[in-house]
Amino acid sequence: MSGFIGINLKEIIEQIGESETKILLSDFSCPPNSDVEEFIKHTAIEFSKQGISSTYIIMASFKGSYVIVGYYALANKVFCIDHHSLSSKWRRRLSKFGQFEPTIKRYILSAPLIGQLGKNYQNGYNRLITGDELLKLALDKVREMQYIAGGKIVYLECEDKPFLIDFYSQNGFVNFGKRYLDHDETNTLSGEYLIQMLKYMK
Repeated sequence: MSGFIGINLKEIIEQIGESETKILLSDFSCPPNSDVEEFIKHTAIEFSKQGISSTYIIMASFKGSYVIVGYYALANKVFCIDHHSLSSKWRRRLSKFGQFEPTIKRYILSAPLIGQLGKNYQNGYNRLITGDELLKLALDKVREMQYIAGGKIVYLECEDKPFLIDFYSQNGFVNFGKRYLDHDETNTLSGEYLIQMLKYMK
């Protein structure tokens, strides 16, 4: 997967300053997912400064210069999985990386969350990278994190839309539940809940 450059947003802020970084990100456009656009324009910088999540800007060469083609955001989160929502094979895997709480019959795990993943549709830049390529870049970064700190599980949350669920399923993720939206999420996300999916990193 040559030709792509991934830069931590924190590094960009350190190099050109917060004001110029906001200008750089202001042209990011993602009509298929307003939440992706809202996050990169209004939340990502503050989350990076506070250490809540790390956002990686993906760039590709276009007509002699580099342009933003997409981004992804990663965070470490604790989440729960119902005992009956996964197969016995998955339960064996989870027992290695999480703790089973018999009182609530759930596994409690801490794992990397792919909090955001989106392409930049400005000027057709979305055509310079596929969704599979962008997701692979995010998963490669997760592997780097797990090489240092351990772990084999990664998870994400997406809207209950067939094309999204199919996309992640084809990339090895399995559905394990749903999370109802917080009040501040209802403005940019459709429906009442998000589908939760996880992947075992081989």
